[in-house]
Amino acid sequence: MATNDDTAAAQHVPKEFPPIPSLESLHKRLQSLSISEEIPVFPESNPTTNPVDIYRCIIAHHLAPITGVDINLVYPALEWTQTLDKGDLIVAAPRLRIKGRKPDELAKEWAEKFPESPYLERPKADGTFLRFYFKNSVLNNVVLSSILNRKENYGPINSGKGKRVIVEFSSPNIAKPFHAGHLRSTIIGGFLANLHEICGWDVIRMNYLGDWGKQFGILSVGFKRFGDEQKLVEDPIHHLYDVYVAINKVIEAEKEVEKAKAEAAGVKQTYNGPTDDEARAFFASMEAGDEAAVALWGRFRDLSIEKYKDTYARLNIKYDVYSGESQVSKEAMDTVSKLMKEKKVSEESDGALIVDFLKHGAKKLGKAIVQKKDGTSLYLTRDIGAAMERYEKYKFDKMIYVVATQQDLHLQQLFKILDLLGFEWAKKCQHINFGMVLGMSTRKGTVVFLDDILQEAKERMHDVMRKNEDKYSQVEDPEYIASTVGRTGVMIQDMSGKRINNYTFDMDRMTSFEGDTGPYLQYAHTRLCSITRKANVPIEKIEKADLSLLTEPHATNLVRCLAQYPDVLQQTLKTLEPTTVVTYLFKMTHLLSSSYSVLHVISSEDDVKFARLALYESARIVLHNGMTLLGLVPVDRM
Repeated sequence: MATNDDTAAAQHVPKEFPPIPSLESLHKRLQSLSISEEIPVFPESNPTTNPVDIYRCIIAHHLAPITGVDINLVYPALEWTQTLDKGDLIVAAPRLRIKGRKPDELAKEWAEKFPESPYLERPKADGTFLRFYFKNSVLNNVVLSSILNRKENYGPINSGKGKRVIVEFSSPNIAKPFHAGHLRSTIIGGFLANLHEICGWDVIRMNYLGDWGKQFGILSVGFKRFGDEQKLVEDPIHHLYDVYVAINKVIEAEKEVEKAKAEAAGVKQTYNGPTDDEARAFFASMEAGDEAAVALWGRFRDLSIEKYKDTYARLNIKYDVYSGESQVSKEAMDTVSKLMKEKKVSEESDGALIVDFLKHGAKKLGKAIVQKKDGTSLYLTRDIGAAMERYEKYKFDKMIYVVATQQDLHLQQLFKILDLLGFEWAKKCQHINFGMVLGMSTRKGTVVFLDDILQEAKERMHDVMRKNEDKYSQVEDPEYIASTVGRTGVMIQDMSGKRINNYTFDMDRMTSFEGDTGPYLQYAHTRLCSITRKANVPIEKIEKADLSLLTEPHATNLVRCLAQYPDVLQQTLKTLEPTTVVTYLFKMTHLLSSSYSVLHVISSEDDVKFARLALYESARIVLHNGMTLLGLVPVDRM
């Protein structure tokens, strides 16, 4: 029936996680700061890649004997704060579950008993909380040296070592518009794939196309009547959509004629006209393996995929596998039907096969048809077969479906059936859902294609850039910058709120430099690049700077924020929310913005200049890392 598109996956090579610095090298660095106390490493900690873990280990080591609570309870109770004025790490006294004592009294007692430390200021009791503040003398050195040494590798922890994840995302329907839901799935899915990959997972990026079904019979009949060979080659997605719309108008018109005939005769309408019949017959020939029918369908699919690849490249996204409904083998489908009957998961109802979830203890899932009366399969059945084939091929540790909330019930039914069929790996399947995009339209009409969205964002960004003629004249490739910054605006607007929330698509807002927008992040990155260019100091001097000279509160707060980045990534792995990273980047860039008027570079003495450049370069690296993780391309000038 269909060719196998998994050949790329067979050659898939997982990205290597970079070497982790040794504990010995960390101790040597601390000794250079006159600290002889070795770090008591907690089993779940990563002090050589996460600076905050150094402090967690130290605090837990001292706090456990003071509280009389096992260190295994103390360590995870240490949490980072949302705002720096509340400390770097806090512990809520009730978390340690000590009975018979008031939590506020305990916090005060622990603060008094906590020993002097080269790492920490005196802890502060604040009601039921104990707040810890890091000493900047150690923090500056540990954090900035780690960032400057590890560069793009600063932040991730190798928590996914030896694990494989499939991320299925975007998954548009060939010959239909690339709508807002596909845009969200593409952006969120690309981010989730990047996140797992930098944290050591072997990631398979999969695009599961809507590329099979009666609509391809309709499309093929339409192409015979309205198709244009040249337009198909030049722009297959738009042309096939136009053909699909045109032929559906014919079908609807014929359907209305037949409806009127049936009403006049006083009978139920069972016939929708000759074109609908022709489309059904064409799809039946596809399913039967007719060479000419399958060849035409294959051409539509192949040309569309090539066009999709160009479009996805504009979003900085590549796939390992272009799969689809058509790629699920007949053998897998037969196995699904056989297993469901053998395990009494399915039952017959009016000639069709259904799953009655009420009988399987899942009343809320209702009933689902898994095979029509005519013996043909449905989307749900193909999804079951696809999941089975994927596990056999990839032996995944996790499979993520990035699909809108409208498909919540469908995914719940799918996972429940996989569980009822006895597949232990069913629990490894996860649905990452998201809300709707409201108010999306383009200058070219209400039909939304991804290319149109990106083109309009580029044009609007270009208009904004032209308003400043001096800066515009200095940009080497304004078309590229406008495209990159415009795309950043689209993506940041999508990722700024929680996934589950709906948001209003606002092209004016997303191309603005005011407020927390994509262009603002790009501007923050270009400004840091500009500072380094103008200073014209060799990187060797920056990397060897005396970081103890960074004593101003603005510098200290920025370093404390940069120290949180590895924690942000670990938190994001739990929430799978892009907004966790986006919110952090805006918080960090706000601290940056308020620092420029205080932490001057060009007019400072050399030693201070080098130290401040080390701080700004560290901030640029973290900003670059975070933007890249989000799927953005940071620009150096704009």
